[in-house]
Amino acid sequence: MTHLPEPSAAALATSQMLSQRIASAIDDAGGWLPFSRYMELALYAPGAGYYAAGSHKLGGSGDFTTAPEMTPLFGRTLARQLAGLLPQTGGTLYEFGAGSGVLAADILDALEAMDCLPARYAILDLSPDLIERQQATLRQRVPHLMERIVWLDSLPEQLDGIVIGNEVLDAMPCELVIYQQDWLQRGVTVRDGAFVFENRRIDDPALYALAQQRIPPQDGYVTEISLANQAFMRSLADRLVRGAILLIDYGFPEREYYHPQRHMGTLIGHYRHHTIDDPFYLPGLMDLTCHVDFTAIAVAGTEAGLDLIGYTTQAQFLVNAGITEELQALDPSNHERYLPNVSAAQKLMSPAEMGELFKVIGFGRGVDIDWTGFASGDRCHTL
Repeated sequence: MTHLPEPSAAALATSQMLSQRIASAIDDAGGWLPFSRYMELALYAPGAGYYAAGSHKLGGSGDFTTAPEMTPLFGRTLARQLAGLLPQTGGTLYEFGAGSGVLAADILDALEAMDCLPARYAILDLSPDLIERQQATLRQRVPHLMERIVWLDSLPEQLDGIVIGNEVLDAMPCELVIYQQDWLQRGVTVRDGAFVFENRRIDDPALYALAQQRIPPQDGYVTEISLANQAFMRSLADRLVRGAILLIDYGFPEREYYHPQRHMGTLIGHYRHHTIDDPFYLPGLMDLTCHVDFTAIAVAGTEAGLDLIGYTTQAQFLVNAGITEELQALDPSNHERYLPNVSAAQKLMSPAEMGELFKVIGFGRGVDIDWTGFASGDRCHTL
């Protein structure tokens, strides 16, 4: 991997410190940790994990770019959907994993123009440095609305409003499972001073049952099962007294996710706009993600009593919700603004870019089930 950008001395020192902490955790656990625990430490260990330290994550100079970073059209189009739902709730917008704060700023700006501001905009994020960036972004973009914005460090006991999560599920720690004459759990150990995989029998009956149910008995087949995603969905459902949940991420329904041809799984690392197959590369400096099993998300939500409102591609949702109208509102004579936004919108909707791989799933409780974002092209039947 000599072609990859070199980290600074300070960043490398942080990675080495985190590696030592993970190695100590492995030692304390008897020499083996499930991959989900390794991923949790690599991403969220206080002061050193990818989302808990000071690395620059988003945008052109970071490790990846999200839809809100590409164009305000994304947030403004989401706001069109939110405006129809907010009045049916207690009026709070909850955003999980708010990135740089750009999506919150775009949504608030658009909702203000529609005279449909939320009573409160609550952000839940685990990254101290991203929270600082969010606060700076929002103070700059919507200073007059700061009194409506709050940061929460835990999930409220009751949710009455709308929950938004853009690329939140993919960053939750996943279990790795491999089939080798039986379904085994992949874990992490230390060998010759380096992190390596080691497979063990699955002790968790629930995880073993899911592995049997979903994973082809195909020798060497590796994949992920996200118990964290399902637990997160159940927690939201348990707390939602009234309102909606809108989740946007890359992934597939179960039958595509666990297709025999997808035998290497979807786990991937992102480092300075490069994709890395080795999950042990520079811990703390590289993002780790896996695609979302949207069937599991749908089942977790509906079993907890939520209405499954819709499931479709990001492209279809944005078209339904009004991105075309947002594009038409741009001034073509302002080339510096018009052309980059048109180009970004094409990436958001192109099947070859983000339009097909990214999906949108919506749940509701006590609100209208006819959402404009799912008016056509709904794919719930594929789940």
